[in-house]
Amino acid sequence: MAQHILETDGQVCPFPLVEAKRAIDGLPVGDELVINFDCTQATDAIPQWAADEGYPVTNFARRGAAEWTITVQKA
Repeated sequence: MAQHILETDGQVCPFPLVEAKRAIDGLPVGDELVINFDCTQATDAIPQWAADEGYPVTNFARRGAAEWTITVQKA
């Protein structure tokens, strides 16, 4: 299992989610995608997408005043 980092800070919604979908498609099953973002809408959109796709969320944390990180495992 490997971790891959996706930096989307500065991108407006829905681009963090669009980029996450694109990035996870290329990962092998079991690898994790760490998505760093600062779009408030993505705090709902990314976990909902992960749940809809059956991807476990292994970490979700605030990184700063208006920045978050979420780790999604490809299942």
